[in-house]
Amino acid sequence: MLNKYARAFFTRVLTPFAALLIRIGVSPDAVTLVGTGGVVAGALVFYPQGEFFWGTVVITLFVFSDLVDGNMARQLGRSSRWGAFLDSTLDRVADSAIFGGLALWYAGRGESLILCAMAIFCLASGQVVSYTKARGEAIGLPVDVNGLVERAERLVITLVACGLSGLHAFGVPGVEALLPIALWIVGIGSAVTLGQRVVTVRRESAEADAIAQGGNSA
Repeated sequence: MLNKYARAFFTRVLTPFAALLIRIGVSPDAVTLVGTGGVVAGALVFYPQGEFFWGTVVITLFVFSDLVDGNMARQLGRSSRWGAFLDSTLDRVADSAIFGGLALWYAGRGESLILCAMAIFCLASGQVVSYTKARGEAIGLPVDVNGLVERAERLVITLVACGLSGLHAFGVPGVEALLPIALWIVGIGSAVTLGQRVVTVRRESAEADAIAQGGNSA
């Protein structure tokens, strides 16, 4: 849902920065690697300690690399299968670090096994949601569906809630409840999105099989 509109907006905003990186000789792959490293460090250093505000600030600074590297590749006219593979693979690494960091917090000083389990579920369901699309496309299906909670929604909901929850350390009351609510929203939304994609792949595969059988009988 957010992918269609947010990507277009931020692509326009980040185009001058991408052009600057190209001029000074930075490669798109380097941006991808540094961005992922920054997200992983921010998530696994700050979140397990309950430093949600500063962790989110660090992650947010690096998470836009996902848009910058693609923008750079398009400007250079060298979009490649390798670049797409690297970008997609490291997206999964970054997502795992974010929810893994939250799970570590709730398994330790956060003292909530239920929310620890929910963070792990968000991690796992997000990976499976991405896998269903990749696997469907690998067998030749378009997987033409806009899921309820895709990667952009998962990141925005989680990071906004983490950042606002972190304001509790600065004396803002009540905001610490936002992160648990966000985890439940992301978890349930991811489960719904998984169902949407599975149903879509089942329908598209049945249609493709029917067309193939019709062609063979002719």
